[in-house]
Amino acid sequence: MVTAVPAEAEAIQAGLADPTVAVLPVGVGPAVAGAATARLLALAEMAGRPYRAVVSAGVAGGFARRVAVGGTVLGTRAIAADLGAESPDGFIPIDELGMPAELLGGGTAVDADATLLAALRVALPAATVGPVLTVSTVTGTTTGTDELIRRHPDAVAEAMEGYGVAVAASQAGVPFVELRTISNPIGPRDRDAWRLRDALTALTAAASALR
Repeated sequence: MVTAVPAEAEAIQAGLADPTVAVLPVGVGPAVAGAATARLLALAEMAGRPYRAVVSAGVAGGFARRVAVGGTVLGTRAIAADLGAESPDGFIPIDELGMPAELLGGGTAVDADATLLAALRVALPAATVGPVLTVSTVTGTTTGTDELIRRHPDAVAEAMEGYGVAVAASQAGVPFVELRTISNPIGPRDRDAWRLRDALTALTAAASALR
């Protein structure tokens, strides 16, 4: 399990009962998280102890009408929501700009492993399930939120690492899934509305349900 920051890793470790699961912070944002995950996967394979799966875990912002603050989300796919180009007609995803798919790590979305996702859904039956957006800039306006909802009407949350971690796992042929707990509603930036402690507590509870 990889997280962005140590506080998330510590919250998971506080609830995790399986000592064979490694929990490691890999940094903030898709680039550093993807590169660090790829390095961990390569080192484990070279040592003859390859990882069985990769879970991108941590806190996230949630779309208010779909998941409550303090809730848990399981991602059906990780989407690079801001990878592309602006135009007078709006945002154009990079895979619609004529780029060959092999140059994009297979595209701007990576599906969660079906078997791994199904197992987590059994362990966490109350979790909200849907796509999780990966962004390099956290959404902080009503306009930005409305635009994300228009482009990704079934998305449930946004975070900053999932797509990068998913590409690293996909390139290594390792199953991937994303698990998030919600610290704040996506929308106008208001740090007073964030409930980070509640999200970290929910992360511990989610980890304790995994067997």
